[in-house]
Amino acid sequence: MPNSQLGGEATANAFEPEERRVPRTEDREARQDGEARQDGEARQDRQDGEARTTSGKEMLRATGRSSHVTITDVARLAGVSPGTVSKALNGRGKISPETIQRVRQAADRLGYQPNALARGLLTGRSCNVGLITTDSFGRFSIPIMQGAEDAFGPGSVSVFLCDSREDPIREQHYLRTLLERRVDGIIVTGRRQDPREPIGSGLPVPVVYAMTSSASTADLSLVPDDMQGGSLAVRHLLSTGRTRIGHVTGPARFAASRLRAAGAEVALAEVGLTMAGGGPLYGEWSEEWGRQATDVLLRLAPEVDAIFCGNDQIARGVADAVREAGRGVPDDVALVGFDNWEVMAMACRPPLTTVDMNLRELGRAAAERLLAAIDGQFTPGVETLPCSLVLRESSRARVTASAAKSAPAPAGQSISD
Repeated sequence: MPNSQLGGEATANAFEPEERRVPRTEDREARQDGEARQDGEARQDRQDGEARTTSGKEMLRATGRSSHVTITDVARLAGVSPGTVSKALNGRGKISPETIQRVRQAADRLGYQPNALARGLLTGRSCNVGLITTDSFGRFSIPIMQGAEDAFGPGSVSVFLCDSREDPIREQHYLRTLLERRVDGIIVTGRRQDPREPIGSGLPVPVVYAMTSSASTADLSLVPDDMQGGSLAVRHLLSTGRTRIGHVTGPARFAASRLRAAGAEVALAEVGLTMAGGGPLYGEWSEEWGRQATDVLLRLAPEVDAIFCGNDQIARGVADAVREAGRGVPDDVALVGFDNWEVMAMACRPPLTTVDMNLRELGRAAAERLLAAIDGQFTPGVETLPCSLVLRESSRARVTASAAKSAPAPAGQSISD
């Protein structure tokens, strides 16, 4: 029994390694089969993935969501040649309206974006324009640039704004830089309308001056009509029943000061009146000058019932001085400013009626003239654009106590001649 048990144990021990070896062989074969299946499945997945990727690319291209759509893709969808697509999108050649429409529809469907460099080579234009300004604060140059961009159209022309800070060296540097960038034209603007030296002569691109004027008669300049604006302000005051009207303005060396004063005097002369205080009071473009000038004017003409101011800063100082003198605005003294600088006009107490130079429209007009000049239609000279009047509380007409409750105050209406 013990021997049989030993033998049994020995027999069992003898077969045990063989039994352990058989499962290991099967495992290896199973693993090999599994790895083969996995490799096959991986290859199939990659092939399916590549097929899906290719299909996806085609779908993106067909739906216009690909960023790599070419002119050939547009031509294939429109059923025309790439050359016809180029002519249709760039407005060149004799192509039927139906073909142009079909090409544009295909380009829109695919989301095709023409290459700017290639388009520039075809048209000879960079679709870039420079705007050089001396207005570091942006008070005048920003609305002019906005108007210019409105005229150029969204996404059609890029505008490079350069601030020369009234430094001739810096200005010439920007001029050279813009020309190196192959701009199609340049708008020059500033803070005053007084004639300035031309930015250059014999330039390879057209130049238009806006809110400033060139001293050269060969250039084109666009400026607000300051004289018309001065007349507009005084005619409004006359229409409210005021007849003793004074004028406080900036330095006499500035054309804007002189022209606005001249317009005011013309409007007064039309109804047989003269300016209260004996004539314009010239000084600085500041609130402080507005306060000082008001003290002088009230001594020279105590009966004054309205004051036209050369800009909104002056008007705000005048409003303070009138109140400090114990008089009310507009019941005792009506006020009109100039510029329609909204921050200043709305901060005035009461809100200020003021002349608007329509700078955004001025910028739009400058851009339109520049585009015409780029196309070879250039007319030199100085163009004046009309101003308008923005009505607010400071020039409200006198009303009786009974009518005051029913008479609404002006709320920023705009009028023009």
